[in-house]
Amino acid sequence: MYGGLSDRAAAVAWAAEMLRRRDVLFLDTETTGLDGQAEIVEIAVVDAQGTVLLDTLVRPLRPIPPEVQAIHGITDRMVAGAPRWPEVHAELVRLFRERPRAVVYNAAFDRRVIAQTAQQHCLPPPTAEWHCAMLRYAAYAGERHPVTGKYRWHRLDRAAAALGIPRPTHRALGDALVCRGVVAAMAGLGGRLGHRR
Repeated sequence: MYGGLSDRAAAVAWAAEMLRRRDVLFLDTETTGLDGQAEIVEIAVVDAQGTVLLDTLVRPLRPIPPEVQAIHGITDRMVAGAPRWPEVHAELVRLFRERPRAVVYNAAFDRRVIAQTAQQHCLPPPTAEWHCAMLRYAAYAGERHPVTGKYRWHRLDRAAAALGIPRPTHRALGDALVCRGVVAAMAGLGGRLGHRR
């Protein structure tokens, strides 16, 4: 789609396209950890204009480890009355049916944890066309690893700081909006973060 462009120019073109399309969602999750048993404890989805389409805590099957609570601040008490994954899953499937392109910062992680949370509830993973804003930002930033020669990956907070965007919050809605802001800044729109509920 972006053949013939430099990697940075291709990243800019991709960002502009994602913000122009009406079938794109920006998504973020918070979880119980990073391993193969990790579950989602919060998920947020916004559209390309920043309208909040989903923003909910999720009650996991197992307790949230204290070291993870210290990162995102989500406690077992906070999720005690939250919906279980099957209810959230149904809403996510509906959103993906309407807007099948999901832009996520580190999409491989969120895609995996969504799939494994679904599997723990005997549900199929929701179907989407996944786009990784982290990989696109790596090409945009253009920093090469001295050993591998590949583009360096940057954490969301580092990308946001480099683009003059408020720091991520380690909460799903804030980070979904920061991801959208990174994409907007790459597209030359100044990382505008306004959103509507």
